[in-house]
Amino acid sequence: MTAPLVSVDRLVRTYRMRSGMFGRPRGVCAVDGVTLKINRGETLGLVGESGSGKSTTGRLVLGLENPDAGSVAFDGRRLPAMDTPEWRGSRARMQMIFQDPLGALDRRLPIAAQVREPLDIHAVGDEAFRTARVEELMRSVRLSDEVGQRYPHELSGGQRQRAVLARALATKPEFLVCDEPVSALDVSIQAQVVNLLIDLQAELDLTMLFISHDLRVVRQISERVAVMYLGRVVELGNADDLFVSPQHPYTRALVSASPAPGARRSERIVLSGDPPNPAAKPDGCAFHPRCPSAFARCRTEAPALVEVAPDRSVACHLTGLESGAAVVLGAVA
Repeated sequence: MTAPLVSVDRLVRTYRMRSGMFGRPRGVCAVDGVTLKINRGETLGLVGESGSGKSTTGRLVLGLENPDAGSVAFDGRRLPAMDTPEWRGSRARMQMIFQDPLGALDRRLPIAAQVREPLDIHAVGDEAFRTARVEELMRSVRLSDEVGQRYPHELSGGQRQRAVLARALATKPEFLVCDEPVSALDVSIQAQVVNLLIDLQAELDLTMLFISHDLRVVRQISERVAVMYLGRVVELGNADDLFVSPQHPYTRALVSASPAPGARRSERIVLSGDPPNPAAKPDGCAFHPRCPSAFARCRTEAPALVEVAPDRSVACHLTGLESGAAVVLGAVA
């Protein structure tokens, strides 16, 4: 079995926040002991409610932020610290597609110039090569040469996202982090962009971390899925298995809320209350205040992510008891 392209080991990221001008700073743990592996050529979906730590995890995996604890390894080597020459050199192999394409583009430059920019920054090829590469990239994302001469505000949302994708692919990266890349698009345009990503992944053998709250899109594009809740991974497994038979109560609620042909409305699981404040997480399992199956242990002890079946891991005391001998993958205090 080949080594994973990306290995994430017990990542932790805490932000210091102040309540009011004279309030005492307190820590908000956005990512709390996340452990993941992403194999070459695979798309790993990362899902969860807003505030679960998905985007922060994506930035940590790319090295756009330094973790407070834990590590990220890319192609067998630990990611270098930010703003070092080694870190800048790694940018050509790892890229990100942002949620807001208009915000990710420079409104003062035409699209073709922005697609070319990574080639100039990393000094890839000569003048003729860069010009030809931009034309090739525009064709690969189904944009015409005429679109390349326009400015971002002159393009539709779908065209802007295609331009962002073309720029991300300019240096032929091996790894893409897609942070809610279709959430701002109409449903019909979403399908076009997702299908384009699927085609390009197969053509270029890309490895992707696909972050989204839309479970329909995640199921379509991902081989495996990780579910996050308040900074922790609570379930991880094969996409089809996870959506057909979710094990964690939180995953069950998410899957039941995703529209499915033939499903009855009575089958939906409605969670009570809102997610707890990340700055004041409850003791024990963070999900227990909203969990219909919580018992005494859930209120005092945080469950570890354990392997309960081949390619299936769950962080739930009930599942751990049912599985018998479980292998701890990412225990947290």
